[in-house]
Amino acid sequence: MCTAISFSTKDHYFGRNLDLEYSYCETVTITPRNYCFPFHRLPSPPAHYAIIGMAYVQNNYPLYYDATNEKGLSIAGLNFPGNAHYFPASDCELSLTPYELIPYLLGKCSTVTEACALLSEITLADIPFSKELPLTPLHYLLSDSTGSVTIEPTEKGVMIHPNPVGVLTNNPPFLTQMFQLNNYMSLSNAPAANCFSDRLSLNAYSRGMGALGLPGDYSSSSRFVRACFVKENSVCGFSESESLSQFFHILGSVAHPRGCVKTAQNDYEITVYTSCCNTTKGIYYYTTYENSQITGIDMHAENLDSQDLISYPLITEQKIFMQNKNRTFEK
Repeated sequence: MCTAISFSTKDHYFGRNLDLEYSYCETVTITPRNYCFPFHRLPSPPAHYAIIGMAYVQNNYPLYYDATNEKGLSIAGLNFPGNAHYFPASDCELSLTPYELIPYLLGKCSTVTEACALLSEITLADIPFSKELPLTPLHYLLSDSTGSVTIEPTEKGVMIHPNPVGVLTNNPPFLTQMFQLNNYMSLSNAPAANCFSDRLSLNAYSRGMGALGLPGDYSSSSRFVRACFVKENSVCGFSESESLSQFFHILGSVAHPRGCVKTAQNDYEITVYTSCCNTTKGIYYYTTYENSQITGIDMHAENLDSQDLISYPLITEQKIFMQNKNRTFEK
């Protein structure tokens, strides 16, 4: 279960919550321009745009969960079980595997418009990375500073839907998620008004009652509504500090604390990490479940013309600043 958003102040920001009951020891990984992606059915480009994002690196290959390229184009894959469809490999002469989609688009495209044109030529083939790593059914949020689209692989092919809210969660399909927003059109960030009856004296006894009825559970449908409401009503300054704080607060409104989402295996789903990339500057920020301090990695501080992956393990231990640690009290 995950949530991804696109958000703009002075700069453009893109990121997501990864909600799972386990971690793959993912790292913030930079793929330089001259790293060679060995695509199955398509020729590997001699060079491509540099990419930064969260990835599980296996056999020196970055399996990206979410990523941004040096031009500011960003994409995140979210679980889409029962709906994602990949075609048999025998039916696809020229195709991508789903795990190749993120590096292919970010390596070749600088804008959503360019990526959408490229997507019209793509078929996703049912080719897993390995026997140990079968394919995950995914749909995707693709964004730049001008807007967002949702990409959904279906039996009809790769469907592209304009995404005016810049939000994506898991099931159901995106158009169904958008339609359900009609059920909440009466919600407001303003003080509640008495629309129930003009014969009854009803009063708002608390602030925030204009949003009474906003779903608070952890289902993907409810998280979609809640993230849209919080993002659409967001008020934020233009500084990097204000923008980062607001971004993490928006995703914090749909984060999973341990114990609230129990799996069939008696584990608990948590927000393993939250990411926020300043796509304008190429700086990837993150927090983890145990470490709420924001950590940043600047892709432009690295050699982007290299051939070798650059990976930074996540800082997962909580960092606490003791403001009065040097004070002693003598009785």
